[in-house]
Amino acid sequence: MTPCSHKTYSLGVKRDATRGNLDVLLLRILSAGPAHGYAVIAALKQRSAGLFDLPEGTVYPSLHRLEDAGLVASDWDSSFGRRRRVYRLTSSGEASLSQGQRDWQRFAAGMRAVLEAGG
Repeated sequence: MTPCSHKTYSLGVKRDATRGNLDVLLLRILSAGPAHGYAVIAALKQRSAGLFDLPEGTVYPSLHRLEDAGLVASDWDSSFGRRRRVYRLTSSGEASLSQGQRDWQRFAAGMRAVLEAGG
């Protein structure tokens, strides 16, 4: 498969580019406070100026995996007339987010060093 044949989400972002970073993105969105899945998807899209317009089939399984890992907890909420699951960050999730942000900063610095190097 050639690099150009990878599936994309929106604005040409390769699906593989988000795969290793989705957990940190979801944890970061939930660090602002509890949210239901659709609100998480909307916040990702809004904060990234449309770059991360991820489908439900990507986000919901990731939220469930984070919950199984103890990084996110959820409760059912019916306050808006419709029953939906609301996710929130746990203390383990906060620690994982902090580590993920540090790892991302190191990775981004390495990428910049290589891409911006002369010659």
